[in-house]
Amino acid sequence: MLAGLALASLFASLVSAASWIAPGAVWYDSDGAKIDAHGGMILKPGNVFYWVGQSWDSNTSPRIYSSEDLINWDNRGLANSIEWLYRPKMFVSGGRYHIFGQVNRLTQAMSSTNIASGYNLYGSPMSIPPDSYTFSDCGVFADTDGNDYWITSADHNTIAINHINGGTQSSVGDRVAYLSLGAYEAPALFKVGSVYFLIVSAKTGYRANPDKVFWATNLAGPWTGPKDIAPESTNTYNSQSTFVLTIAGSSQTTYMFMGDAWDSQGTSASNYMWLPMSVSSSAHTATLQDYAYWKVNPTTGVVTTSSTGKRYEAEDATIAGRAAVADCERCITKRSVHRIDPTSNVTFTNVEGLGTGERQWMSLHYTVNNATGGDAFVHVNGDKFRVRDLNVRAGLHHTVPISVVLAKKNVVSFSVESNDNMFEARLDGIEVLDGTEEEIEVKL
Repeated sequence: MLAGLALASLFASLVSAASWIAPGAVWYDSDGAKIDAHGGMILKPGNVFYWVGQSWDSNTSPRIYSSEDLINWDNRGLANSIEWLYRPKMFVSGGRYHIFGQVNRLTQAMSSTNIASGYNLYGSPMSIPPDSYTFSDCGVFADTDGNDYWITSADHNTIAINHINGGTQSSVGDRVAYLSLGAYEAPALFKVGSVYFLIVSAKTGYRANPDKVFWATNLAGPWTGPKDIAPESTNTYNSQSTFVLTIAGSSQTTYMFMGDAWDSQGTSASNYMWLPMSVSSSAHTATLQDYAYWKVNPTTGVVTTSSTGKRYEAEDATIAGRAAVADCERCITKRSVHRIDPTSNVTFTNVEGLGTGERQWMSLHYTVNNATGGDAFVHVNGDKFRVRDLNVRAGLHHTVPISVVLAKKNVVSFSVESNDNMFEARLDGIEVLDGTEEEIEVKL
C-alpha cells in the first residue's frame, strides 16, 4: 500500500540518533515527526544550534528546533503563534533574542529573553526605509563589527540592505545598499575575511533555479557578479537559498549553505538542502560541494563524508521482467541491471538491518533516462514508497539516501512506474548504513 499505511509505518517507529546530514532527504526530529522549518536560519549561542523556520503545518508560524551537532534536532515548539509569517530570521540585540519575519510584505518583530521560546510581538509591521518599500523574501546578517543588517528582496526587483537599529525593541534602520542586480530574491549574506558574499535566487516561485553569488568589499558596494554556486543544470541541486551558517572551528571555518528544496506549493512536504561550500575570498567564488552524506564537527569545523556501507549489488538480486544485467563502466563491479521498466522489478533478499525499530540510512544507487518521465519506487518488506517522496534527489543523482526502518533480515525491491513506455531505470545496487561507516575528511 503506497499511501497512509506505508507512510505511517515509516513514521511511527522508534527514533535513533541520526549519523549524517543527507541533503534532500526527509529529516525527522527526536520525536519522529518530519521537521517543518523552512525559509529560516540557524543561530548558535554557546554550544547549541537553534534553527528557526516557518512551520507550514502551523499556518507558517515560526517554529524552533535545537541541536548540538546539526544532525539530531529537538522540536522546541512555536516561537509565537502569529500566523503567515514567512522566512523568520533571528539576531541578538539589547540583551534579547529577536525574530524578524515577513507578514503581509512588511517586517514583523518579536523578542524573548529565552532563545527557544516565549517570543512576544512588539511594534507595528515595518516597511523598508527610506521609500516605504514592501518586500517578499528576507535575510539577516551579523557583521564582525557588531552591526546587524536586514536584507530584503523589495517588490521593485531590488535587493535592499538596511541597518538594524538595535535595542530591546529593534527596528529597520537606514538603507546601506540598494542593489539593482536583477529580479532576485531569497538573499543570504555572509562574510569571509574582508569580503562580503551575497547569494540570491531568481524569482521563479517554488521552482528551483540556478542561485547566483555577488561579492563586495563594502556593504555599500560596488557589488560584482553574478557567478554560479553550482552547475546551472542542477538548479542549485533543486533548492533555493535561505541562509549561510558560518561554523568557526578550531581547525577550519566551514560555510554551510542552507537551502529549501520546495515542493510545488511550499508545503511541509518540502525538504532541505544543506551543503558545505568551498569559498575563496581571493577568487571571489562560493561553490556548493555535493555530498550524499556529510557532517561537520561543531568544535573543529572539519567536514567529513562516509565510506560505503554494506552493499548489495543489483546483478546478484532476483530480476523479473524486461530488466537484464549489463556492463556499467562507472559501477563498482562494472555491472548493473538496466532496462528496468514498469514490467520489471529487482528484489534483494536477506538485506541486513538494525532490527530495533530505529531509523537508518539506505542508499539507492540508480539512474533514469528521463527525470520527469516517471517514478522509482522502493518496497521494504511489502511497504511501497515513492522515492521522490523520501528524497528530492530521486532521478537526479546517482546516490539517493532514504531514511527507513529495517528488521534484522529484509526483502527490498526496486521498481518504476510511468505512462511513458520509454521510461527506464538502471540500478547499480543498494547500500545500508548502520552508523559504523568510516568518516573520510574532505578538503573544501
